[in-house]
Amino acid sequence: MKTVFIAYNQGLTEKVEFVLDKLDLRGFTRWNQVQGRGSVDGEPHMGTHTWPALNETILTIVPDEKVAPLLERLRSLNSKAEMQGLRAFVWNVEDAI
Repeated sequence: MKTVFIAYNQGLTEKVEFVLDKLDLRGFTRWNQVQGRGSVDGEPHMGTHTWPALNETILTIVPDEKVAPLLERLRSLNSKAEMQGLRAFVWNVEDAI
């Protein structure tokens, strides 16, 4: 199993959840109104007058065989809305209860 952390512009929330639903990935934890900025050329999302946008993040635990399809769909979503910003990171689950 893998952990997938997804950070994205809050305007993409419904689309990210749609991707999870289509892959039958039911469980996740979401944090709302998260601040941040892209590491390369993304604009800051700080919820301020100057930088009004905000992010959301999702943490989900995914079976190994669903990681590639999830990342593929997230890449596709990001390519259609690159200026909004979407990143996903994957790491191993060592143990769980």
